[in-house]
Amino acid sequence: METKRVIIVGGGFAGINLAQKLSKNKTFEITLVDKNNYNFFPPLLYQVATGFLEASNISYPFRKFFQDKNNLRFSLGEFKRVIPELNKIETDSCELFYDYLVFATGTESNFFGMENVKKNSVPMKTVQDALVLRNHVLMNKEKATRTSDELERKKLLTIVVAGAGPTGVEVSGMLAEMNRSIFKKDYPELKREEAQVYLVDALPVVLNPMTKKSQEQTLHKLKGLGINVLLNHAVKDYVDDVVTFDNGNTIETKTLIWTSGVTATNLEGLPKEVLGKGKRVMVDGYNLVNGMRNIYAIGDICFMTADEKFPQGHPQLAQVAIQQAKNLSENLERIAEKKEQKLFSYTDKGTMAIIGVNKAVADLPGNIHFKGFIAYFMWLFVHLFSLIRYRNQVKTFYNWLVAFFTRDQSLRFIIETKPDK
Repeated sequence: METKRVIIVGGGFAGINLAQKLSKNKTFEITLVDKNNYNFFPPLLYQVATGFLEASNISYPFRKFFQDKNNLRFSLGEFKRVIPELNKIETDSCELFYDYLVFATGTESNFFGMENVKKNSVPMKTVQDALVLRNHVLMNKEKATRTSDELERKKLLTIVVAGAGPTGVEVSGMLAEMNRSIFKKDYPELKREEAQVYLVDALPVVLNPMTKKSQEQTLHKLKGLGINVLLNHAVKDYVDDVVTFDNGNTIETKTLIWTSGVTATNLEGLPKEVLGKGKRVMVDGYNLVNGMRNIYAIGDICFMTADEKFPQGHPQLAQVAIQQAKNLSENLERIAEKKEQKLFSYTDKGTMAIIGVNKAVADLPGNIHFKGFIAYFMWLFVHLFSLIRYRNQVKTFYNWLVAFFTRDQSLRFIIETKPDK
């Protein structure tokens, strides 16, 4: 059987799962392309940002992962463009030719055209973002201990989290708990009431994709942690340490954490007519890009309406990416064997969000709902076993045990790197 070259652009949930499954079939020679040399686990970025996990707990190098896979290679580079008529992609480091091309590049932060917000806020999409946020929050605490200007200290100790989805809820809940238990011990010079966390969203509810019961319980828990929840507040601008909302309200702060929206990454070379809402690539029921014969898209970047249960497209969740990767790997094998392909059908396994220690909500299929301690441990279990390697699972479990029993963790380092002069 003729060997086929498969290039996968992007090593997130979708890309790494597709590469792993295809590597079991020697019919394929697979090259995974990514601008980072490691895979990382986005749902736990906020714990790196708040010093409860090390970056290495949620990351793993691709080349280490591929060591025992003879037909799987890694190419470090940022995607630049695809030339479909030549079956070729260009990165900032090389050119690669393919028989099948799969885009699994995920999403990036969407600032909705607000340049000041883009320039001055801290997003939560990458490991670098998480480390920048950790440095930023800790450095502001240090500055607050030194200043005698009350207004300046208030701005340094006020944090605004924009976006009340799972990431926004999780990071604001963690910061609020740290204000109550950890920071008062680390920074005895500061008064606890001076530290304020705001969670803001343009929508009238928190956790919009979840059930009304989860939304109400989450809002109650967030307020119980002392978080100032401002709904129907769309950020309009952020300049000179002032967050301005579309209703005219303002908050003075040195920290705006942006978790408010995502957009698909740019894929130069694809026709503009294949791009749908949020620049997502429109695909058929087999994840084949509309109008293409050998270019696919899976995960957050694709938009599929062929699934009967999700005619408006799938939610941008890890489970969708993982299931699409599995289905596409099977279909590529079916194509090689000249068998009929299988349409993709998403199986919803539910949605969870953690608010704080022993505080979480979970919506499962069949209108099943959990909250509190049970939902908290369900969240821990699911996320722990979703980590890519056993080593990551062990280290993360250890750090969580320490944090659970001590309500503290010793990973609050300010480590800033500066370019060589």
